[in-house]
Amino acid sequence: MRTPQEEPQMQLQYRRSFVKLASAALAASLLVAAPWAWASDEAPDAMIQRLSNEVLQILKTDKGVQSGDADRAMAVVDSKIMPHVNFTRMTASAVGPGWRKASPEQRQRLQHEFKTLLVHTYAGALKQVGDRTVEVLPLRGSPSDKEVIVRTLVKGKGDPIQLDYRLEKAPGQGGGWKIYDLNVLGVWLVENYRPQFAQEIHTAGVDGLIGALAARNKTNASNGKG
Repeated sequence: MRTPQEEPQMQLQYRRSFVKLASAALAASLLVAAPWAWASDEAPDAMIQRLSNEVLQILKTDKGVQSGDADRAMAVVDSKIMPHVNFTRMTASAVGPGWRKASPEQRQRLQHEFKTLLVHTYAGALKQVGDRTVEVLPLRGSPSDKEVIVRTLVKGKGDPIQLDYRLEKAPGQGGGWKIYDLNVLGVWLVENYRPQFAQEIHTAGVDGLIGALAARNKTNASNGKG
């Protein structure tokens, strides 16, 4: 159990992380997904470039997102981004060793709360995307690779934003590529969360982490922001 003295410190740590992830840089991560299907043999860098351009066009014309409609932004994130993420792998990596100790029910709850957290965060950042373009840098690797890093620069006002993606080839014919981590300005999302989650689990167990995430999501929902 956390002491009353430890609670403000933990809340401050989470708040700093969430504010950081909700920056305009992280908002650019929304440019990588769309509901359209793609060919199973499409290269991952080509996929990122094509989907980036398609979603940029949606963001430029979606009046709800542009007006700051939180519900609309949440719907866009949940429907267009999350289906293209290996969320089980992302959650397990963020939770770390505690994932192996979690029961199936706890794992489901962790995925739900972590997904809700990221959807709130992304939705709050959507309106910051603005008028941008995406340049995909040359891919390092070979066509036989099952995991790759696609590096991009998001260009607009100010300096370009470094935005990189770790993707894996989904098994089976037509599986396409799935994102399982992203790097914004040199910080990988999973690595950013892992020490915070580990501290929470060490202090209050897996249920304590679930409770902390649920509390943060409740606050986000009441505030209408990420």
